Amino acid sequence: MEKPEIFDKEEVAVMIDIFMALWVFIFGIIAGFLGGIAIVYRQAVQPWKDKAEAAEARKRSLSSTYGKITEQFAPFMESYPFNWKKFRFIGSPIDGIQFEDDAIYFVEFKSAGSRLSEEQKKIKKMVEDKRVEWYIFEAKDGSKP
Repeated sequence: MEKPEIFDKEEVAVMIDIFMALWVFIFGIIAGFLGGIAIVYRQAVQPWKDKAEAAEARKRSLSSTYGKITEQFAPFMESYPFNWKKFRFIGSPIDGIQFEDDAIYFVEFKSAGSRLSEEQKKIKKMVEDKRVEWYIFEAKDGSKP
């Protein structure tokens, strides 16, 4: 006795073709949607992102400029704890040296929450570790190093 076929083989093949076409169609819509999002992002969002990054860079530059201006006037501020006449600017890697009657200070002016650079941290550690020395270099007339 033969089993009766529920579906005809041709009907099954047609159904599989329809499901395959449906999956290809859905996949195409999803791929198109994602591609559209990528295009919109590049054309609409990316320019705004670039402008925001440029504005942030300008802000950092202005902050740096403000810091450089501030360090020039800091010894003359009322809140500066030393005699401004005894301060000498160096500029880099530290802003200057304060000469007092009983001590000498390496001075670094900071504003807007800025921090010491790695080189400044090394100098600070050398001072704290008492690795500061006096050195006299005598240049002789006509002599070569």
